[in-house]
Amino acid sequence: MKLGQWLERINSPRDLQGLTCSELVQLAGEIRKEIVETVSRNGGHLAPNLGVVELTLALHSVLCSPRDKIVWDVGHQSYVHKLLTGRRKEFRTIRTAGGLSGFPKPEESPHDVIGTGHTSTSISSALGLALARDLKGEDYSVCAVIGDGALTAGMAWEGLNNAGHLGTNLLVILNDNEMSIAPNVGALSSYLGRLRTDPAYGKIKADIEFILRKIPAIGGQVVKSVERLKDSLKYLLVRGVLFEELGFTYLGPIDGHDLPQLKGALVNARKVKGPVLLHVVTTKGKGYPPAEDQPHRFHGIGAFDPVSGRAKKKAGVPPSYTQVFGETLVQLSEEEADIVGITAAMPAGTGLDMLAKRFPRRFFDVGIAEQHAVSLAAGLATAGLRPVVAIYSTFLQRAYDQIVHDVCLPGLPVIFAIDRGGVVGEDGPTHHGVFDLAFLRHIPGMTLMAPKDEAELQRMLVTALRHSSGPIALRYPRGAGEGAQLVKNPLPLPIGRAELLREGSDAAILALGPMVGRALEAAEMLATTGLAVAVINARFVKPLDKELILQQARSVKKIVTVEDHARQGGFGSAVLELLAKEGVQDCRVEILGYGDEFVEQGSRDYLLAENELTAAGIVAAVGRLLKHPQRLRNLSGQGMGHV
Repeated sequence: MKLGQWLERINSPRDLQGLTCSELVQLAGEIRKEIVETVSRNGGHLAPNLGVVELTLALHSVLCSPRDKIVWDVGHQSYVHKLLTGRRKEFRTIRTAGGLSGFPKPEESPHDVIGTGHTSTSISSALGLALARDLKGEDYSVCAVIGDGALTAGMAWEGLNNAGHLGTNLLVILNDNEMSIAPNVGALSSYLGRLRTDPAYGKIKADIEFILRKIPAIGGQVVKSVERLKDSLKYLLVRGVLFEELGFTYLGPIDGHDLPQLKGALVNARKVKGPVLLHVVTTKGKGYPPAEDQPHRFHGIGAFDPVSGRAKKKAGVPPSYTQVFGETLVQLSEEEADIVGITAAMPAGTGLDMLAKRFPRRFFDVGIAEQHAVSLAAGLATAGLRPVVAIYSTFLQRAYDQIVHDVCLPGLPVIFAIDRGGVVGEDGPTHHGVFDLAFLRHIPGMTLMAPKDEAELQRMLVTALRHSSGPIALRYPRGAGEGAQLVKNPLPLPIGRAELLREGSDAAILALGPMVGRALEAAEMLATTGLAVAVINARFVKPLDKELILQQARSVKKIVTVEDHARQGGFGSAVLELLAKEGVQDCRVEILGYGDEFVEQGSRDYLLAENELTAAGIVAAVGRLLKHPQRLRNLSGQGMGHV
């Protein structure tokens, strides 16, 4: 497919200079077409990017990037920005291994001033840039683009509060894609915003005050009365009073798809001294009817048919871990009235939308506020309820102190359902959940487990609900399960007990979570060479099954641990700590997991294969331990089933 006649001419923001509004409108259409075509193949964040096409064009027409700094909150709406900043030719590689990132990435371009992937960080980062500019005596504009959803996070308000207090020049654009513009109030607010930024307004205001103060005896009182009247009108008519009280000049709301209005507002906003908040109202999925009709579905989506908008799904795929979790929790909630669910703006993504539909009064979506979610759960648990906090692994990082201070220190029975544990694929390093075992297992009182398949996930959820002596977490991966047979009445597991799945005398594989299936395949492959390798489903990272692990270490003396997690501080580290504590010195251990670097983007299968987290990779590790690398080289290159 050829690019449009305007888009193929854009190699940097400078190429936008001189384009008429009519030409920019044509360019906007071509950009939307390119984004839809690319995301339909690669997957990605469609609706957010379609909603900011005109806003991005206006920003790059008025600002001078990279001299002027643009910080995209979350960053999942930066596709247009990438197309305009020299990455047009590589755009169709976005979210693929070795291709462009789906988020701002400074290593890619100087136009990506700060890397972002988690929400609500932009204002704080942009304020830091603005303060550095001031301290170094430099002169450039700094702009943070943040969505209305991100304002549910406390960090965004911390940034606004500090920026308003410091008073430095900073532009914050509120990309509001939920509310519509009320014609009367919106028009009045827009008018007042333009009036306040017009230099003539400031001069007239000063002249009037000077004249009034000259009136003998009453002049000062008249000025004060006028100020009070102005404030009263502002409180009655202007939506942005809260931002004004925080120290910002509030402009808007304006139509985020009206290019002339956007450009004019940006030009005026740059003239204002101090922090400015420009309220822009956009439509998620703008220009692509399926995304406009279902913006939440097209927020982040896999490959789909660009004509119909229907997702491309493989036939016969087992239900996802998320789906099994959600369905099982509802089933258990039918029987236990003290179960409540909590999520941070991800009800469908975590499967808690099922609980919300069945028991709406027992479901709490707190918005993008993971810290609050965990402390809220602590309060509910203190009062005798059983809160289940369902949060993606990478986002749970934001609530670390609350986990320690509010849940673990008092030993409250809060259940953490950690979705997206391990690598998640094309969203890349900001979204991989590869640190949760490390930051949870060292906290006193925490119990930590991972299921080998979706049936075991059912049992672990029951186990967690029966566990009342402290916090407990279960972590499971993104995507489809292993195809295990689900049960109606899952039974709890004994805490800290692993499962010996296969006997062996030559070596042992200790596998965690979905790595168990790959370990079994590896053992089958090794058996064809005459090697008997034991396979253990660890189940628990804390407490470990001390007895079984020590028995294997002392008998076979060669162990491979396998985990979809960073090697440092993870499951394998826990095994090494156990062996060291128990004085086992003659057992050789190899840990398979991720090294001391951030894992880049790529399909989940690709990333697992790159890090030897496959049957073939496990075979190779066993070969190294047994000092038979040549003997097993051909075997480890074959692979079986999982790749």
